[in-house]
Amino acid sequence: MTMRRIILFSSSHRHQQPPPKQYTNLNHLRTLFEGTFKAVRDRGLDHAVEREKHLKPIHSLKDFIKREPSKSLPISIITQNRESLQLPFRPIEFTRKYPSLFQEFLPVATALNAPHIRLTPQALSIDSDEQLVYQSDGYKEQLANRLLKLLMISRIHKIPLSILEHLRWDLGLPHDYLHSVIPEFPDYFRVVQEKSRGFRNHGDRVLELVCWSNELAVSVMEKKNMKKGSGFEFQVQFSTGFEMDRSYQRWLSRWQKLPYVSPYENAAHLSASSDESDRWVVGLLHEILHILVPKKTEKDNLLILGEWLGLRSRFKRALLQHPGIFYLSSKIGTHTVVLREGYKRGSLAERHPFMDLRTQYIHIMNTTVKEDGKDSKAVLGKINQDESNDKKLERSGAGEDDSEIRGERDELSEAETEDANEDDLEGEDDSEDDYEEQPRRAKLKTAQSSWGRVVGRVKPLRDSQRERSDGRSTQKFRERNPSDASRRLQVRGRNRDAESTIQRSRSSKSRGKVIT
Repeated sequence: MTMRRIILFSSSHRHQQPPPKQYTNLNHLRTLFEGTFKAVRDRGLDHAVEREKHLKPIHSLKDFIKREPSKSLPISIITQNRESLQLPFRPIEFTRKYPSLFQEFLPVATALNAPHIRLTPQALSIDSDEQLVYQSDGYKEQLANRLLKLLMISRIHKIPLSILEHLRWDLGLPHDYLHSVIPEFPDYFRVVQEKSRGFRNHGDRVLELVCWSNELAVSVMEKKNMKKGSGFEFQVQFSTGFEMDRSYQRWLSRWQKLPYVSPYENAAHLSASSDESDRWVVGLLHEILHILVPKKTEKDNLLILGEWLGLRSRFKRALLQHPGIFYLSSKIGTHTVVLREGYKRGSLAERHPFMDLRTQYIHIMNTTVKEDGKDSKAVLGKINQDESNDKKLERSGAGEDDSEIRGERDELSEAETEDANEDDLEGEDDSEDDYEEQPRRAKLKTAQSSWGRVVGRVKPLRDSQRERSDGRSTQKFRERNPSDASRRLQVRGRNRDAESTIQRSRSSKSRGKVIT
């Protein structure tokens, strides 16, 4: 073991430190851009963070209840452990917020007993699938590889268990990983008691590396270079609307061409204020986020790990200095660091069976219990209500369209009979049109009172304009191409006009005779 470590540290110095004056201007530019970037939100990545709100405390409470032999707990016990479970508000309100996961009941039908909480059948079903994943040999091998890579990144090849507890959720470790995972890989690591005061002056047990693995000591950047041969340039993608300064763009292009130092190598020979050291720290954060299952974690978790590695301030500077590689989301009441490369359109670029299980939990979280024999989603409740209102509007609108069509047919028939009347009756058509417009306006008022929407005032006005235009077009078409019935009416009208003319001429002659 000692010989292995000596070989490791001797081989890590093969990268010689470049001349100090070569990147002096670049260091100056970097200091100018510290803290001057304007934060631009990324909706897709914010949604990826926000959709998992309350998922971690729900999972902790689920495991806490499941460990009980009765598979239930009184609400008073949950309240006492609220801080360790990380419940965001009162436990009784939290469990009632998600009735599809937690069920409240009284063990005895008396009002004096405190309510108890148990898991629903849906929660137990997903939990059984989750346990199958935990117990599979392939998944345990993945967990061992992640822990081994973290230990090889550490300078002293030890990590306190308290730090692993902060990263347990993002590493995908079960709550009993010290008994179910660690003992099965004695050639990889072991748990030992720290002889000194430990991390933050507290005695703590640590996970210690047993054997170095050259096969796993290869970073993601190195694997990509082996496959594609595209060089060691980090994938950079800025949020929409991000304003990049030209000087920063020039500095970034030069920074990408600097030598790449693997995070599994000792970079003690690099100056903390050099760009080469900054590039090594970015590669270290890049590799850590790739080791995590969701490719994201809380900022405090990274800073705690950075404090153990002696890189806390350099971690903070790298996260702020490279917004195109790391995205800081302020959703769910905390700051979350998201690796942009790990996501595509707001979703993980590579699917993982453990993340699929968490997606099932999120689906049940947003689903309410059965009411009146129907499942209704809490998120889509308002949308479903709006869709039902729209369907009612369509039915009522269809009924009005039918009545308007029948009205137009009646108007056409009345117009044909009116063509046979005398010319002095044409003025009455305008009054009849105004008379017909009044019930149409009355329909608008009743529709507005029943629907309660502004749309009800707009659509009938468009329909009325369309009716007027259609009426004028049908009137012109009727005048150009009269039907047989209208022709007969026109002939009868002409005959009546001729008879009336003869009668008027006769009466005028007779009146003239009388006068004379």
